[in-house]
Amino acid sequence: MKPTQQHPRAYTCVALAALCLAACTKGPMAGPASTAPDPSSTLPGHGGTAVDTSRKEGPRLLASETLLRSYVSVFGALAPLEAQRVLLASGSALFDTWNDYLGALGFPDYRVDLPRNAQTNALMVATFERVGAALCDAAMQRDKVVATAAQRAVFDFDLPADPSPSKLTVAQFTPGFDSLHRLFLGYPAALAPTDRTNRFFALYQTTVAAHAAAGVPTRFKPNEAGWSAVCQGLSRHPEFHFY
Repeated sequence: MKPTQQHPRAYTCVALAALCLAACTKGPMAGPASTAPDPSSTLPGHGGTAVDTSRKEGPRLLASETLLRSYVSVFGALAPLEAQRVLLASGSALFDTWNDYLGALGFPDYRVDLPRNAQTNALMVATFERVGAALCDAAMQRDKVVATAAQRAVFDFDLPADPSPSKLTVAQFTPGFDSLHRLFLGYPAALAPTDRTNRFFALYQTTVAAHAAAGVPTRFKPNEAGWSAVCQGLSRHPEFHFY
């Protein structure tokens, strides 16, 4: 009996099937370069675990209640109305009343049927920064008359007595700055991703020099104004406002 002749197309189908089978048996393609080993990979049974570190969206402002609670906690656990009284009494002219800022801060105002602002905008950020600047000035005015550092709410360290910026070294500046950095951002300044200590030291020196050269009496001595400026810088830092 004459054997059946195989059609050439049959060989083509078999070859394609073999190629598909070989491709399927190989592992998945490597992920993007943005994946990095996770520290958990050192644990037993977690080898090869990767975490995607690529940014999915831009930073967003924390909820208004969260930021306000942070301010209240940082500046001596004051109730909002008590903080308003302190700010108005400070004479800094940086703060009026909460009613003037609730809408700009994103809070709803049910008296006029104003809904909550659910999206971050520049006005919200600027208003929170203004509140932080006012609170820093009020904290300095309160803490500078407290005898012991342990009883101070924000500036819980001894301020350098000499107001001259040229006589304060970065080594003398670092302990106080590290205390403020831990208070606002929650970790030591030495762990910051940038040279943050020297940058804020330059801010301190610039502020002290400007106040010393002005020759106009102010509520603060030059060194007090310098530390208040450092406080304001940290209260405006993106790590304090965004996630």
